[in-house]
Amino acid sequence: MADTGALSHLKVLDLSRVLAGPWCTQMLADLGADVVKVERPLAGDDTRHWGPPFLQDADGADTAHASYFTACNRNKRSITIDMAHPQGQALIRQMARDSDIVVENFKVGGLTQYGLDYASLKAVNPRLIYCSVTGFGQQGPYAGRAGYDLMVQAMSGMMSITGTAEGGPTRVGVALIDLFTGVYACSAILAALEARNRSGQGQHIDMALLDVSMAILANQAAGFLNTGKVPQRQGNGHPSLVPYQDFETADGAMLLAVGNDGQFARFCAVAGQPQWAEDSRFASNAARVQHREALVPLMQAVTRTRSTAQWIADLEQRAVPCGPINDMGQAFADAQVLSRGLRVTQATDPLVAAQTGVASIDSVASPLRLSDTPPVLRNAPPALGQHTDEVLAQLGLDAQRIAALRASGVV
Repeated sequence: MADTGALSHLKVLDLSRVLAGPWCTQMLADLGADVVKVERPLAGDDTRHWGPPFLQDADGADTAHASYFTACNRNKRSITIDMAHPQGQALIRQMARDSDIVVENFKVGGLTQYGLDYASLKAVNPRLIYCSVTGFGQQGPYAGRAGYDLMVQAMSGMMSITGTAEGGPTRVGVALIDLFTGVYACSAILAALEARNRSGQGQHIDMALLDVSMAILANQAAGFLNTGKVPQRQGNGHPSLVPYQDFETADGAMLLAVGNDGQFARFCAVAGQPQWAEDSRFASNAARVQHREALVPLMQAVTRTRSTAQWIADLEQRAVPCGPINDMGQAFADAQVLSRGLRVTQATDPLVAAQTGVASIDSVASPLRLSDTPPVLRNAPPALGQHTDEVLAQLGLDAQRIAALRASGVV
C-alpha cells in the first residue's frame, strides 16, 4: 500500500455496507488509510447489485456490476469472509487486533452473537476506535429498528420542508442523511484518534441517522425551536432570504442567491429597476421576506427578458451571486468543474478487467484539498474478494491454509 497521505499510518476494518459506513471509510481511504472491506462471499455489498445503471464494458454494453458501489468504495481492498462461521469470526478478530478503526452498520447488538461487538473487540485491542452506524442509535425506543435514509428524511421533518408548497413532501435527490452521517462519522473518528493520542485508549462511537438528520435541519430547526413556528415547504425559495431562488429567463432559468441589501441594489441596477432598492417594501432583506409575494412576480417579469447566459454575464460583472441550473451532464462539462479535476478515472486491476470487462471506473474527486498530504487515488473500487488472498497472507496464512478456508466456504 502507498505510504503517503495524512492517514497512511492507519488500518481500518470496514464491516459496513450500502452508503453511510462506506462513505465514511472511503473518506479515510482517500486520506491514505489502509481500508479492508469485509464482504459476504458470493453476494458482497448490497450496492454491488443496485442497478441500473450498470458499469459498461469496452463495447458500451452493460455488465452485471452496478455503478452505485463505485461511488463509495475506491481505495479499499475487498476480502470475502463468512461472518456466521466460527473460523470467519476468528479471522475478523485477528484483523481487528491489528486495526486502528472498525466501522460497522449492523443493527444494535447484531454483532454480539459473532463476538465482533465493541466489548469483545476492545478486549483484544484496547486502542481500537469502533464506530457503529445505525438508524436510531444504541438506545431509545427505536434502537432495534432498521434505519433507511428515506425513512429518516421523512421522520426528521426533512421531507416536510423539501418540495413546493403546492406539492407533497419530497425527498432530497441523493441519500443526503446517509452521506452526512458518513461525514460526521469520519469527523468523530478523527476526534477519537486525537483523544487516543493523549490517553492511549480507543472508544466507541454511536452514530445515528436520525441524530444527523435532526442536526442538519440547521437554521430551520433553530427557527422552530426558538419561535415554535413549524417551517413549511417553499420550493426553491429561502425562508429567511429574498431573492434567493430560481427565476425564469428567456431561454430557461437561472438561480439568484442575493444575501444582502448591497447585492440586491446592484441586481436592481443591472435589471434597470433601481427604484426597487429604494422601495420601503424591498429596501431591506427583512422587508423583502415580508413582501416576497409582491417582489418575486416583478422580478420574474424582468428576468424573462434576457437569456440565462446574458443574465449571468451581466450580474457577475456586478458581483451579484447567480448561476445556471445545470443537469448532470452540464455540471460535469462546466469550466470550473473541469479546472478542478472533479471527474477522475481509475484503471481496474488487469485481472479484474479481464474477468469483468470493465477496464476503468470514473468517480468524483475528493473535495478534501490538503496542501501537503492530499488525497491519493491508489486503486479503483475493488472486485468482490479481489484482495482476499493478499490480506490473509498478511495475517500469516499460507497458501494451503487459504485454500482450505476457501474450500470450506469460510472465505
